[in-house]
Amino acid sequence: MESKTTNKGLKFINNYRQVIILLAEIIIFSLISSRFLSVGNLTNVLKQVSINAILAAGVSFAIILGGIDISIGSVVGFTGAIAAALVVRDVPLVVVILATLAIGAVAGLINGVFIAYFDLQPMIVTLATLSVFRGATLVFTNGATVAMSKGACAASFKFLGSGRIFGFLYMPVLIMALVFIVVYYVQNKTSFGRHMYAVGGNEDAAYLSGLNVRKIKLMCHVICGVLAGLAGAVMCARVGSAQPTAGESYEMDAIAACVVGGTSLRGGEGRIAMTLVGAIIIGMINNILNIMNVSSYWQTIVKGVVILAAVLMDRKSNN
Repeated sequence: MESKTTNKGLKFINNYRQVIILLAEIIIFSLISSRFLSVGNLTNVLKQVSINAILAAGVSFAIILGGIDISIGSVVGFTGAIAAALVVRDVPLVVVILATLAIGAVAGLINGVFIAYFDLQPMIVTLATLSVFRGATLVFTNGATVAMSKGACAASFKFLGSGRIFGFLYMPVLIMALVFIVVYYVQNKTSFGRHMYAVGGNEDAAYLSGLNVRKIKLMCHVICGVLAGLAGAVMCARVGSAQPTAGESYEMDAIAACVVGGTSLRGGEGRIAMTLVGAIIIGMINNILNIMNVSSYWQTIVKGVVILAAVLMDRKSNN
């Protein structure tokens, strides 16, 4: 009886370890700095987390497949530059958003075709497209910042990045919440989601079961690209301009959020709700390091250590 209770307790801790880590973070960080639990700071954390969380939701599709997508940061920069250029020309907001989503979809489609139909390694493919889209951003912007005008389109576009609904709900946070609701439904309530997990768990078995493995891989990477495009638009709207180097290293935080959230790099496992928790954990670490005025160089080291710790934890929990 005692053994069963112990096993249940260990299983509960393993299933909800991300939430436990998050709560421990809140307690420890609040003791380190009295500013941490202030409403203003927590609101700032959510706004900062929103873009990374959207990216993490997208890359979770690739990781659940047992792959990876390290090009998403470059896609963020490229789609942000396109969005800013369209806003400068006073293009309607709907067209701007659709254009960024479409470009993100094309980026994901390119990755998906090479991965699914040419059987190339996801790491190699997305490493190549990371360079391609970063270069395309530099060419498109000529290495200069694209500043948005003060026209009607610019005002409505900037509302996506800094506007508030009901006086307290920031648009990036609302967009993040809507993305996770949709992704949760797709991954957990549709046949496509079940098939995705099946492919990630055992690709050969999924193929022998009659699943169109290539199509599933392609669609997962397209979704990843679309959400990277959305993140690019939101980031550009929040900053009010497009930087040629925007999105650099964003893939690191997004992948870290997935891994910390329990999405297995071996594929077939992952819960989108815990990916959101993982993004918040990473965001809070970044926030407390900024409050403590820790150098950005050391912050990069800390993120690497966090990823390694999460991978080790994943390995232990699956042994």
